[in-house]
Amino acid sequence: MKKYKVLNLYACLGGNRYKWNEVAEQADIELEVTAVEWDEELAKLYQERFINDIVIVADAHQYLLDHYKEFDFIWSSPPCPTHSIVNFFLNAQGVIRYPDMSLWQEIIFLNHFFKGKFCIENVKSYYEPMFNPKKIGRHYFWSNFLIPYIEVEKNTIGRMNGKNQTASKKTKEERNAVNSDLGKHIFQIALGLQKENKSTQLELL
Repeated sequence: MKKYKVLNLYACLGGNRYKWNEVAEQADIELEVTAVEWDEELAKLYQERFINDIVIVADAHQYLLDHYKEFDFIWSSPPCPTHSIVNFFLNAQGVIRYPDMSLWQEIIFLNHFFKGKFCIENVKSYYEPMFNPKKIGRHYFWSNFLIPYIEVEKNTIGRMNGKNQTASKKTKEERNAVNSDLGKHIFQIALGLQKENKSTQLELL
């Protein structure tokens, strides 16, 4: 069985990752996931959910730069607060800040230098985004493969609909998580288990 190495950056609670094992079984591959998360508590909760994953507490942005060549597929969900529409409210309250440019750095870097498949996710921004993302639910997705649009129920957008949820951590992290069915859908496309819809996807850069 072929080993397929996945890098899951800014892993948080792993909403996007919940159903990847199902996809791996479909594709008949041995899935090896390395998850990178800066917050030690979140990394611990992630490890409890995905006991077979390699979990690393580190700066995901730097880890990507140092290790991108080691993987077949990369998923990245850079921090979203400085891009979110909540910035209109914060600006009016006197919280003045630039958008974090690491999001755009990763898109440009991976699109030019990574040989495998990648998907970068963020919330819909308060400004017109660069590089024409795919819009699904309340998320933007940038990738080097074509992602067909799917409907996501409004009451599940941003939620992990897996079984292993911890009530005490059901806060911002869970609300911002990628819906697990959406994560499954994108991983299936990356592995060629669904047809890419060329009429609905972005053109990067």
